Amino acid sequence: MWSKPFDKMMQRLIRRGALRVTYPDGSHRRYGEETADAIEVTVHDNKTLRRLCLDPELALGEAYMDASFTIRNDRLEDLLRLVLRNRGGAVMPAWVRGAQRVRFHARRLLQRNTARSARARVAHHYDLSDDLYRQFLDADMQYSCGYFARPNMTLDQAQAAKKAHIAAKLLLSPGDRVLDIGCGWGGMAITLARDYGARVTGVTLSENQLDTARARVDAAGLGDRITLRLQDYRDLDEPFDRVVSVGMLEHVGVPHYRAYFARIAELLTPDGIALIHTIGRAAAPPQAHSPWIHRYIFPGGYVPSLSELAGPIEASGLWQCDIEIWRLHYARTLRHWLANFDAARDTVRKSRDDRFVRMWRYYLIACILSFEEQAQAVYQFQLARKRDAVPLTRDYLYPPRTWQARAAG
Repeated sequence: MWSKPFDKMMQRLIRRGALRVTYPDGSHRRYGEETADAIEVTVHDNKTLRRLCLDPELALGEAYMDASFTIRNDRLEDLLRLVLRNRGGAVMPAWVRGAQRVRFHARRLLQRNTARSARARVAHHYDLSDDLYRQFLDADMQYSCGYFARPNMTLDQAQAAKKAHIAAKLLLSPGDRVLDIGCGWGGMAITLARDYGARVTGVTLSENQLDTARARVDAAGLGDRITLRLQDYRDLDEPFDRVVSVGMLEHVGVPHYRAYFARIAELLTPDGIALIHTIGRAAAPPQAHSPWIHRYIFPGGYVPSLSELAGPIEASGLWQCDIEIWRLHYARTLRHWLANFDAARDTVRKSRDDRFVRMWRYYLIACILSFEEQAQAVYQFQLARKRDAVPLTRDYLYPPRTWQARAAG
């Protein structure tokens, strides 16, 4: 029954490239360009076919995880790239487009983030297992976009460059009180305290991350400079000279953007500076978050457009001293993570299962393509209470010795 609507949907969708589908009854159908190299997929049962028709974005990820939809030679990246390059306009059925509109307009309800729900959502992803993250992250366990100042940088080098770039924008002086919102496994706090003499307070809602971060701080001998807490940023009430937040805004939720930026403004001293590093949608309007990512990876997560952040930032009274956009840096970071994860698949499979391995590969590959094929990028917002809290040009970020070092490297 569902072969015909799925066939019609594929005829409308696949115009560039080629797709060859084997249906549950054993029949075959080719879609797209005759001369193109066809990606070959098999739908193994009618239930999966039905779900792919009704909610394709959610169902495709689930079917790949469950192996009820398989791809010859596991060409998952090629398949997702094919779909993304063809998707757009009114090619999807009306009910699919309608469901997307409903999800978009319901995002304020879905993303309500009380202190209790925020902790549960963080635990869903970040408290899985430190051992899992050690399999694919860099040595410092930076779970955010690296900064590839040179194309041939290693993952460790790019993450170190990211931290140095952020520290430069914070214009730190020894003894500065720094708040790290969403401090993860403590890498940023350790870097700012050890290399720049800052006194860092880090807050997180992840118990696993907090335990590991505290152990790392103790091992580094920085317990007198770094305080880490299991605390919601909304409960803070002490002043800070600097605020840094890397990869946390994606979990705040649309209904809370005004409160988030207002809280940062309240926490900053009169000469204070904040650096907010977040994934965002560039050159594109807001849209509904992926239902598959929401269900399996980041419950309540959302990637905002600049238009959704501009109003809350303006309402906070903070000066927008600099807005920098990193375009393909996260795609490169994710490719390193994927390569590391693939190399550790057998190890992960022993502690998890095949379904988890497929889920995690789907997540990493889908994220890569969101940066390579869609409108996602990384924003760095440098915000301050005063217009002249930072230099009036970006020259301070790139002193001559930096360029000499790059040339020598």
